[in-house]
Amino acid sequence: MDIRELIDEGRTTIGIEFGSTRIKAVLVDEDGKPIASGSHAWENQYEDGIWTYSLDMIWHGLQDAYSDLLADVNLQYDTVIRKVRAIGFSAMMHGYMAFDKNDNLLVPFRTWRNTITEEAASKLTKEFGFNIPQRWSISHLYQAMLNKEPHVKDVTFFTTLAGYIHWQLTGQKVLGVGDASGMFPIDSTTKDYNKEYIEKFEKLVKADGYTWKLADILPKVLVAGENAGTLTEEGVKKLDPSGMLQPGIMLCPPEGDAGTGMTATNSVGVRTGNVSAGTSIFAMVVMEKALNAVHEEIDVVTTPAGDDVAMVHCNNCTSDINAWAKIFTEFSEAMGFEIDQNKLFKTMFKAGDVGEPDCGGLAGFNYFSGEPVTGFDEGRPVFARKVDANFTFANFMRLHLYSAVSTLKYGLDILFNEEQVKVDKLYGHGGFFKTPEVGQRIMSAATGGPVTVMETAGEGGAWGIAILALYASLEEKPSLSDYLNNKIFAGETGSTITASDEDIAGFNAFMETFKKTLPIEKAAVETL
Repeated sequence: MDIRELIDEGRTTIGIEFGSTRIKAVLVDEDGKPIASGSHAWENQYEDGIWTYSLDMIWHGLQDAYSDLLADVNLQYDTVIRKVRAIGFSAMMHGYMAFDKNDNLLVPFRTWRNTITEEAASKLTKEFGFNIPQRWSISHLYQAMLNKEPHVKDVTFFTTLAGYIHWQLTGQKVLGVGDASGMFPIDSTTKDYNKEYIEKFEKLVKADGYTWKLADILPKVLVAGENAGTLTEEGVKKLDPSGMLQPGIMLCPPEGDAGTGMTATNSVGVRTGNVSAGTSIFAMVVMEKALNAVHEEIDVVTTPAGDDVAMVHCNNCTSDINAWAKIFTEFSEAMGFEIDQNKLFKTMFKAGDVGEPDCGGLAGFNYFSGEPVTGFDEGRPVFARKVDANFTFANFMRLHLYSAVSTLKYGLDILFNEEQVKVDKLYGHGGFFKTPEVGQRIMSAATGGPVTVMETAGEGGAWGIAILALYASLEEKPSLSDYLNNKIFAGETGSTITASDEDIAGFNAFMETFKKTLPIEKAAVETL
């Protein structure tokens, strides 16, 4: 059957993911192969001390990305999308979207990027004996309570961005277990919120006198493969202004970008892991057993199937590299010639690939925003060098590639060395890996082991949630891990690179400098 027939007969599946800088829509066939895509670029806004996206930005971005997908379908196959097997939505995890009884947003969306909940996160971590990071939804709710924000008394529901989109399109207040695990701790044996911690929270806030109970305002938890509702007529209007899409289409549980990243890299099985490296960077390893101790640098979330995952999440990755690319572009224009952006980034990455293993005496921090893993509520990008440093373009770029993954390395050392967590396969995906081999080699130098990039890794989380939607549409379902291994990734091995001993030693030397110079970053935050 040709692709046009598949589309016309409604046998394709759609996945849409809200990333931090791009909303992407992907259409896949019955085997999960991408056949069309669309996107919309957007940026978070810093308003009144809060990183946010407005509701208008969210809905305009969704409609524009979907319209772009329709345009691609029309261009390639001369047809339109009227029905599909299933649809899935995913987005940046965590954050805080709180609503009242009339479904009004009570305060502007507080994204994962905000580091304003240190007091709440610290108190909850101590109370639960379980690490609760600042960006988690429960930290935002509790911090608002500690701050005595007037809106808290009116909360009847709070959720993540993916949960919000799904709710508006289906009427269902649900969340995939992976995304839910970034709101509140999950008990992997029940695949639901940890009842012991909910009881502890209620006791903690009992004296505050709120009429709502936490269990009543959290979204319902669903695991991969479950039916999460259908697209309503009102939902069609919000997604597809053309009105061609039919209501009644099944949706899979909305997931976070961590879960879709695991799916897109076939790393939902025990002792597999993946690194997602773009605006932010995080590594996840599916664990064989629980951690021995509580580490503020390590989160415990779950796969879309509800299995425990150790995550090291860092707020900053490629933003500083992008900033320097802008400077190089402006310089080129000042010199009288235009520069191709793809060529520019490839040149920057390839230069870093041949820099000295220890960066030749250069140092720096890529902190555009706070970085809780190393104890920073705010960030300042910093570049420093010794007087006698070998200050070359190659070493300069090597430094920025190292800087992009340095804080991740800081957290992974705890996971691998102190907790002895084992990983057999580590997959990379995201913009950091777009230039062939370079990002892999740098990441391998940081982790000390091989890093694999699959051919499909460039499709990212939008493809991952499309696969989860396709999985949910099956009448008979194997386990998610078996489905990925035997159907979606059957025969695909990807490209694997292992850093040289010299590169690994060089990165370790760089990390010693990184740790020693953290006071420079502290001084920059305090004085700039």
